[in-house]
Amino acid sequence: MTTKIALQLWSVQNDAELDLMGTLEKVREMGYDGVEFAGYFDHSSTEIRQKLDQLGLAVAGSHIPIERLIGNLDEVIQFEKEIGNQEIVCPYSDFETEKEWRLFARELREIAKKIKANGLSFSYHNHAHELNLIQGQQILTFLLDEVPDLQAEFDTYWLAFAGADVPAFIEPYKGRMPLIHLKDRSGAESIEIGAGDLPIRRYIDQAKKCGTEWLIIEQEAFPNYPPMESVAIGYQNLRGILREDERN
Repeated sequence: MTTKIALQLWSVQNDAELDLMGTLEKVREMGYDGVEFAGYFDHSSTEIRQKLDQLGLAVAGSHIPIERLIGNLDEVIQFEKEIGNQEIVCPYSDFETEKEWRLFARELREIAKKIKANGLSFSYHNHAHELNLIQGQQILTFLLDEVPDLQAEFDTYWLAFAGADVPAFIEPYKGRMPLIHLKDRSGAESIEIGAGDLPIRRYIDQAKKCGTEWLIIEQEAFPNYPPMESVAIGYQNLRGILREDERN
């Protein structure tokens, strides 16, 4: 089976905000199998679903801010079902105290329970700060331990940035990581897949062993090319890595 590649649309957020439908068309032309949304820019679920169906483009997931998950969860679930998305992702949170993180875990537990009851999956997307410690335990591990229904969308760049051995870190979560974020790195900035110094192939190999369904490209800095050109190069390089692996 060919491994599926999606683009996190935050990477091309300015293009998407100006013309979401045209951006979806360009992403499909690049060869991507799917997209992960980071906002819908006032488009209805019907408009988005029709465009996705027209293009044959799948929804890998959607990043939904925690404020909306807490305050508008029923609306979120309905919208995501209507566009054909199965993976709701909390993209970011940060707190100063252990008490706040524990409260957040309780909130995630209730959100995850309701999302699961509606037939969808709920993941948390990390940055580097979730590898800080509370009571001797890394925050990300704490969240995943405290919320059994919570899946992991590991961001490999940020795990590496925080000093983790990425394959070793994610290995215990086999069957619990449907999505994974891939970025490459030059210095301290993300760069096109294949143009940096991170061992992307090792990350992919471990993700496959863990049953990951979607490899999701995200890029946050663009020192070499404009965003749309960068994510096209990233796709070609990642697909090239996968083809080499399939031949070996």
